[in-house]
Amino acid sequence: MLTINVGVLLAVIVFLRLRRRTEARSRSDEKFTVIIVLALGIVIAPTPVGEGILDFLSRLASGITDSSR
Repeated sequence: MLTINVGVLLAVIVFLRLRRRTEARSRSDEKFTVIIVLALGIVIAPTPVGEGILDFLSRLASGITDSSR
C-alpha cells in the first residue's frame, strides 16, 4: 500500500508552481497558489518541523527588533 504525506505533496506542488515565471501567472492562479501555501502551513504547523520553523522565525524577529533599538 502506498501512502503519501500530505505535507510533502503540498510542498512539491508549491515548489513546482513557484518555479514558473511570474508573467505567466493569472490572478486566479496566484490566488490558488496562496491557498495551497496556507494549507501547507496549516499541515506543517503542529509538527516538530513547523515548531522548529516558528522558533527560528521568532528568534530572527526578536534579533532584528533588538538590533534596531
